[in-house]
Amino acid sequence: MSIIMSTKSSLKSLLQKGENEHNPLTMSDEQILEQIYSTHVHSDTKFDVDSLFTLVENTLRRSTHIVDNLVQGSHASLEHIDDKIPQFNSPLCTLKQISFEMSCKPPSEEIGHRTTLAILNKLSNYEWDAKAVLTLAAFALEYSEFWLLAQYQPTDPLAKSVAILKRVPVLAKPAALQKHRQAILEVNNLVKATLQVIEVIFELEKLTTYDTKDVPALGLAIEQIPVDVYWAIITIVAVVTQIDCLTTDSEHKQELSHYGQKINIILSKLRKQITLCRQQIDEAQYYRKLRKFFQTPTEIMEVFKVLIFNKDAPQPLFDGATKTKVDITVLKKKNVYLFISSLDITEEEISVLRPVYDSIKTNDQYKIVWIPIVEEWTEQLHKKFEVLKSKMPWYVVQHSGTIAGYKYIKEEWHFKKKPMVVVLSPQGKVQHSNAFHLIQAHGTRAFPFTTLNEEKINSENDWVGSVLGSIHPSISTSQIKEQKYIFFYGGNDKDWIQQFTKYVTALANDAAIKEAKISIELFCVDKEDKSLVRRFWSGIESLFVTKVHKQADAVTQEVQKMLSYKNETGWSLLSKGPSVVVSGHGTTILKTVAEFEKWKEVVIKKGFAVTFKEYHQKIVGTTHRCSHLEIPNVAGKLPETIKCSDCPRVMEIFISYKCCHNENTANAIH
Repeated sequence: MSIIMSTKSSLKSLLQKGENEHNPLTMSDEQILEQIYSTHVHSDTKFDVDSLFTLVENTLRRSTHIVDNLVQGSHASLEHIDDKIPQFNSPLCTLKQISFEMSCKPPSEEIGHRTTLAILNKLSNYEWDAKAVLTLAAFALEYSEFWLLAQYQPTDPLAKSVAILKRVPVLAKPAALQKHRQAILEVNNLVKATLQVIEVIFELEKLTTYDTKDVPALGLAIEQIPVDVYWAIITIVAVVTQIDCLTTDSEHKQELSHYGQKINIILSKLRKQITLCRQQIDEAQYYRKLRKFFQTPTEIMEVFKVLIFNKDAPQPLFDGATKTKVDITVLKKKNVYLFISSLDITEEEISVLRPVYDSIKTNDQYKIVWIPIVEEWTEQLHKKFEVLKSKMPWYVVQHSGTIAGYKYIKEEWHFKKKPMVVVLSPQGKVQHSNAFHLIQAHGTRAFPFTTLNEEKINSENDWVGSVLGSIHPSISTSQIKEQKYIFFYGGNDKDWIQQFTKYVTALANDAAIKEAKISIELFCVDKEDKSLVRRFWSGIESLFVTKVHKQADAVTQEVQKMLSYKNETGWSLLSKGPSVVVSGHGTTILKTVAEFEKWKEVVIKKGFAVTFKEYHQKIVGTTHRCSHLEIPNVAGKLPETIKCSDCPRVMEIFISYKCCHNENTANAIH
């Protein structure tokens, strides 16, 4: 007995599994795709699907309107709709074959699925949108004829005769209309919704002329179209089945609510996809427009207007000098420095541009404009913006939304939330995609901060005077011009700093050094003065960024080596005037000065610079170690490879995440 029960249970399970495999309501999209793709054959067959859809749309809009009037007793008119009747050779035989497949089927989801697959097999050579429209057209022929006969049978004998053959009176008599009112309205509304689904699919298909790289949402939407077409067709099949049930006054009815829910979900999804696709198309077209603006001579004010506002009405600029609003026409025919940053900007970063502003404020040909980049404004951010704005003497963009060209700024100018300065000519041409580091490293000496000026300055060797000579008042330009020796040193270890200070002070005050009339100055970049340390390393980093894309030379190697010492226990750089004699990390440089007694006799013969360098190199040879660089996520594109400054090999790249909250807190603007 138990064996018989088990066998029956297994057989029932297998039957249910077989049913589920053909029941669309229990199938996943992937399962449906697997079955319908086997019906599809890619073909170059040309078919005027647009004309057919126009005819079908006209037919169904008027047919569903007739139904609404008959069932609801309304007399609304559609005369305001302008029907477009294209010249079209109807594929009548195909439509009749589809109609035959759909007709006289008992209500069942599994039968509906098999019928849909049969229709798709007949339409295997057509594109997916054409499959949907042809099925809808076959349905429209029957549906429109049915209700047209219902409308004219009372007054037209021919219509009445044909209507009887079509069983129209069974459903169209007043009593029948009242009896089946809800069922007829449900069918009619589902027809309208299915028409809308296919209409939106058409809109999506028309967008396929755009590149999915520009419109990524389009690719995802197009991938889903076969499944959406399947649901449109099976819904039409279900509607035909329900109409057959109603006209035969059958006890059995086709359940349509599931199809209605599915179609409305698809319609909502498709509309969202269309909206997103159009938004992305607008963005792509705007992006191309903006790129063209920067590549061809255009009035700077027009370029600025498109970059910041695009289609929005241009807002006045805030003039930080007069604390008033001014029209953007103040930028007309001017060289403009776009100072771009997030709201997480420090006083020190703002101060980088103050000398530039002071030098150009009497020159009407140059203007600075701060562009704050905020992805989503909040009340707190608005308050922070107002505080920052009050600290800037130049022009400020006041725009409550996201900057129109944010994507362009991020992708083309490599904005990474760190401050940057884009230099634009009066014709809107980019003269430097980010001069912030050039300004920070060299100040107004690099004016007007074009790439040509950067190349000129990079060809010079005076980076010590530009960067190190500007970090503290105690380092005067005269010290550098007088070719004095200066030891710059610092590190993370106070004990190392104390030791180095002791030995290098003894060296500088040694009688032999004094007798040789060698003047040595000391400058400690101490961790206790965090502001000084930040300015020092910011200057080195900025100098590195201005040089890193250039062909490697001695100066680039020197700057890279210096940057590698940023997180060392100790380091030192010895310069003679504007030229670097040698730099080294804590171990080797400390040993060199500590062992001064071993090499001081050679100083008289070879000179201090040569002797120091040779002895240091000797120590390096016994304790060799390669560089370790930590480059901040600066605005601008960094090179993919960098060679070690201590050996010819390419350095490996690692990614690290560091929170600078604590060390920046004291200097941040709240």
